[in-house]
Amino acid sequence: MIESLVEQIEARFTEAEASMSDPDVIGDRERFAEAGRAYNRLAPAHKLAGEWRLAQSDAEGAKEMLEEGGEDADMRAELEDARARIERLEEELRLAMVERDPNDDKNVIVEIRGGAGGDEAGIWAGDLFRMYERFAARLGYKFETMSADDGAYTFEIKGDSAYSIFKFEGGTHRVQRVPETESQGRIHTSTATVAVLPEVEDVEVEVNQNDLQIDVFRSSGPGGQSVNTTDSAVRITHKPSGIVISMQDEKSQLQNRERAMKLLRAKLYEAELQKQQDALSAERKSQVGTGDRAEKIRTYNYPQRRITDHRINLTVHNLEAVLAGELDDISAALQDAEKRRRLEEQAVG
Repeated sequence: MIESLVEQIEARFTEAEASMSDPDVIGDRERFAEAGRAYNRLAPAHKLAGEWRLAQSDAEGAKEMLEEGGEDADMRAELEDARARIERLEEELRLAMVERDPNDDKNVIVEIRGGAGGDEAGIWAGDLFRMYERFAARLGYKFETMSADDGAYTFEIKGDSAYSIFKFEGGTHRVQRVPETESQGRIHTSTATVAVLPEVEDVEVEVNQNDLQIDVFRSSGPGGQSVNTTDSAVRITHKPSGIVISMQDEKSQLQNRERAMKLLRAKLYEAELQKQQDALSAERKSQVGTGDRAEKIRTYNYPQRRITDHRINLTVHNLEAVLAGELDDISAALQDAEKRRRLEEQAVG
């Protein structure tokens, strides 16, 4: 079975390489970008396939030497080492070729809202906003703020496979710390909710213009003070679903309308995905996390410099680094857990 998987990887990688140098593909920006993504997805698996073939060759060579020359401690050790490499590489190959989430290649729209905890929850939402901004910068992604208000932030992250990384951030983030306004030094618990939506194109979600109520009004700043002399702010109500999107950060009504429609499409897409997930049997649902806002996914404990991700029982003690955008280890562990869960589902299904 592994032999056929390795052959499949090699064939698909050769095909991806050929596409990257095909003049017809190079001349079509969309096809060339897709070919590049396919190549990058297959490159790690292709490297593992080469290492597996080398380990197979080493094992066969050591076995032949033992059969021809009799027992030899060094050759026996070489055979055992090659067999151990083969076993490890077979597991890594299966994980590398697990079926991906179809949304993984998409950009993302993220919403953060202060939850329980009053003013401190709003401050915590801002801390998470800056953490994701720094993490996106570390990954070389483009970060665009769509709206920012006290305790409420909406932003877009653009980059290859952004959703595959940020989708695990959806849920309730709990913080335990002493607020700056706390005179007695008592530890408070506050929360912020994060929603991560894959950005979708017009063709993926059809929005009937007759289903929309669009209102325009003047942008307002702190305390309701008008900051614009024209009706540039936009509020779109999707009547069938009741979803309401307001956007006022841009100076142009057209730009605010475009951003509001982008967010509306993402929310409608998410609602449809949720409907499909609810139809699945309980054992087929994600154990890594559904991204549900009600799900407590992570606790940040300041006194102990501790972060615990409750979905995979992972605890790290580098709070400052994570808040500075170094989520790499947590993100990698969550991605690995999802791959293993998908592998188990494929074996059952």
